[in-house]
Amino acid sequence: MDTLTHALFGMATYGAMDKEGLEKPVKRSVLFASLAASQAPDADVFTGLTETGQIMGLLWHRGLTHSFFMAPVWALVIFAAAFVIWRQKHWLIFFAAFINVVIHNTLDGLNAWGTGWFEPLSSTRVALGFLPIVDVVIWSLFAGAFIVKWKYKSIPAPRVWKVVLLLAALHISIQALQGTFIINQVEDDFDQVELSAGFVPGSFNVIGKKDEIVTIKNHNAFGRESLTDTLYSQEEVDLDPLLNKNKRAEVLIEWAPFVVVTKDDTQLGVYDPRFYFDGEKLLFESIPVE
Repeated sequence: MDTLTHALFGMATYGAMDKEGLEKPVKRSVLFASLAASQAPDADVFTGLTETGQIMGLLWHRGLTHSFFMAPVWALVIFAAAFVIWRQKHWLIFFAAFINVVIHNTLDGLNAWGTGWFEPLSSTRVALGFLPIVDVVIWSLFAGAFIVKWKYKSIPAPRVWKVVLLLAALHISIQALQGTFIINQVEDDFDQVELSAGFVPGSFNVIGKKDEIVTIKNHNAFGRESLTDTLYSQEEVDLDPLLNKNKRAEVLIEWAPFVVVTKDDTQLGVYDPRFYFDGEKLLFESIPVE
């Protein structure tokens, strides 16, 4: 998910906690833990500052730092940082950090970009495709919470944030149920099939591959489906020249569930069809044909 969404969840979890009776340094520590942990797994973006990190970006980002096994590690690091700053050891500080790392990792695995939930034990990228990278429903819920807090000051803040978190969980559950239903309907028609949620709630792209044909269909909340694109993957093409000259292509092939191979008079390349929009290939690696 986007940085703002993660920060909003961090703020909401802090707001939903019962902090009555806690001293100010403890409250500040918990707020720090909530916000820091909501962003901590994305520390891997700094690997992009190196040349190797730029090449390996798809595999390194949302990799080990986003593993559920790292959640207690991140929580301990943030707990320690809070202790250094405020000299507080309240259990709520660790809990706030831990739960926000878990929320961050869970949300990232629910979209099509994929997350290494179980690294280093498994290199599998979990990319369920139930949510878009930016979810307007979630943003709207948080916007509504700020309006309610501003207009109805008599309502306790923890109650507002708890309701928002419950509604967000309900929205995510509905998206997940609909996405699962769609996949179960079509999975027998393809050798491989992936899901990618659209920005419109209840809208999904189903990307299915059978032999050399990749089909992209849109399914909406009303049960309607429409063919978006039909792509042809030139599976017989020798990819050795591409892999030898473009290391990012090798990374893309390893990272994506499947790719489309394309070759013409000017270039040889591969792209991830989940990120193919109106002829534009968002994740595309190629070399010129000599």
